[in-house]
Amino acid sequence: MIQSLQSVWGGSLSADRQAQRLEQNIRMYIVYAIKSIEHKYIYVGFTANLERRLDEHNLGRNKSTKPYKPYKIIYTERFDGRKKARIKEKYLKSGCGKEFLKSLGW
Repeated sequence: MIQSLQSVWGGSLSADRQAQRLEQNIRMYIVYAIKSIEHKYIYVGFTANLERRLDEHNLGRNKSTKPYKPYKIIYTERFDGRKKARIKEKYLKSGCGKEFLKSLGW
């Protein structure tokens, strides 16, 4: 198993780091968009634990979302791997992605 992981990541990572990367790639991630209830503000992110992450936003534990709390979820999508989730997150943060979120009627 380690031999195959070394070939995937170039062999320069420790066994612990290789296992951590493998876990990240097979773990489920959720890309989400939240909208401020009181302001015209939408935030996009991804997480493995949506409930915990929404609580962090609503409790003001995130610097960029704290001034606009509270939030409601307006979009979610599940992905089997961090890389795929990050690609979708980047899209939703783009101009086209923001237009898509606005088109949802929120």
